[in-house]
Amino acid sequence: MIVVIATTLGGGDSGTGGARSSGGSGSTQAAKQGGSEKLTPKVYEVQPGDTLNAISGKTGVPVGQIEALNPGVDPQILIAGERLKLK
Repeated sequence: MIVVIATTLGGGDSGTGGARSSGGSGSTQAAKQGGSEKLTPKVYEVQPGDTLNAISGKTGVPVGQIEALNPGVDPQILIAGERLKLK
């Protein structure tokens, strides 16, 4: 018998209600008409509890690209309200 347990660390839904929709991040998963590509906003406003991995999952932008576009940001200390470049 094999048992697989999966979990996410930091950045999962922490029950913050509608707080995640501020900063224009709510439309990041919308698909373009006639295609499967995701629309990616130019910036993302950090929400409480966010990690780069969580932001990458929400926006579809790889962690390495987020880090490259935001060299002054410490990935270990993301501040709620901070705006990160995604493009």
